[in-house]
Amino acid sequence: MTRKHRSVSGPSQRQLRVGEELRHLIAALLSRQETHIPELDTVSITVSEVSVSPDFSNASVYIMTLGGNMLDVVLPALNGAAPQLGHAIVGKVHLRRMPKLKFFADTSYENAAKISRVFATINQHNDLYQPLKADTDRARDDGVGDKEHDQSS
Repeated sequence: MTRKHRSVSGPSQRQLRVGEELRHLIAALLSRQETHIPELDTVSITVSEVSVSPDFSNASVYIMTLGGNMLDVVLPALNGAAPQLGHAIVGKVHLRRMPKLKFFADTSYENAAKISRVFATINQHNDLYQPLKADTDRARDDGVGDKEHDQSS
């Protein structure tokens, strides 16, 4: 029996399922402020995604603070407390080995905002040219510049 290699395709169903379960457990732990770390208990933290490696030995946890404030304080505190956080959730997740947690700032919100600004600029640019197109449509409706209209006169 041969194994399928998933190097080109995305993560497996199991990786996604484990990542989602870890995301829920870490978010619950942080929202209940059970970390007992002052830097983490004073700020609201959103866990947006947990990406698990194919061998389930590492997990990248993407977080964002409310308003993006205090990330320079929260990320080192979370990475320093990663072993304690892993120990706190190891009994709730059904894995042979708990993945090593590594926390990163989630930049997808910033990227989405940049893309939205680009689309807004494009829409404003198109709105500037909209009256010109309407004038040409109106001219066609009036028959100005129409060959058949010129021949029939």
